[in-house]
Amino acid sequence: MSGTLNKVMLIGHLGDEVKMHYFEGGGSIGRFPLATNETYTNKQTGEKVTNTDWHNIVVRNKAAEICEKYLSKGDKVYVEGRLKNRQWQGEDGNTRYTTEVHVQEFTFLTTKQESNAQNNPSPATTGNGPQASAGKSQEVTQAHEPDDDLPF
Repeated sequence: MSGTLNKVMLIGHLGDEVKMHYFEGGGSIGRFPLATNETYTNKQTGEKVTNTDWHNIVVRNKAAEICEKYLSKGDKVYVEGRLKNRQWQGEDGNTRYTTEVHVQEFTFLTTKQESNAQNNPSPATTGNGPQASAGKSQEVTQAHEPDDDLPF
C-alpha cells in the first residue's frame, strides 16, 4: 500500500464552551476540548476504572459558528477529522507542541436545546419562559418519541 491515511473519529463530551477567534478576512476558528472515556474492571481489585483522554478540537469558519451556537460544556458530539501537530514559541522562550484534531465532519449527539429540555420540563408546565422556547422544547421532545411503524 503506497498511500497514507490521517483520519480520526471521536465521540465525546465537551470539556468547555467553544472558544471563537475571528480573522480580518472574515474567517473564524473555534476550539474546544473533547473528553473520551475508557472504562474497564481491574482484575485484581474488581474495581471499575475510568480513564479520560482529552483532545484539542479545531473547527473552522461556518462549522465553527454552528458549533458555538449549538454546543455547550457537557454536550456529546461526534467529530471526524485529521490529526495536525503544531509548535510555537511560548512567552518563556520554550518551544511548545500540541496535537489537534482538525474537524472535517461532525454530528451533534446532544445539544444545548436537548440538555435544557431534559434538565427543565417544558416551559408550559412550569409556567415560565417565552412562547418561542416552548416551541423549541416541543420540537426536541417530538424528535425522541418512538416510531410506531417499527417492525420490532
